[in-house]
Amino acid sequence: MLDSEGLSKWCAADLQVTAYVREAQDNDFRVIASALTPIEAYDMRIKNDRFRWHLSRLRIEPVTDEIAFDAIDLLRAAGLHGHEYAVDAVVAATALRAVRPVVIATSDVDDMTKLCGKEVRVVKI
Repeated sequence: MLDSEGLSKWCAADLQVTAYVREAQDNDFRVIASALTPIEAYDMRIKNDRFRWHLSRLRIEPVTDEIAFDAIDLLRAAGLHGHEYAVDAVVAATALRAVRPVVIATSDVDDMTKLCGKEVRVVKI
């Protein structure tokens, strides 16, 4: 799973993130992102066609009512406020509902670990 930083780095051809995505896809794992992730990662400097090409290679998971309520529960359990951590909580809730095994490629290891616990492997990018 890519968070916004993971998606941004993949679009920028970061070698580490590209290797993670390629390895996952080569091994028939789905690479997913929350529907909020492209919005958070959007950067006017990235050409729209390139951005959309990268998105077309991901499975974009919707933010359902269940995901939203799970995200609220995760925020409550971690003692975090939605204003600052809403997107992270949605990403975490999406990861926790995804088919196992799940790896989140993120620059926010501490926050994602707080939100996901030990159920999801969190990898620093």
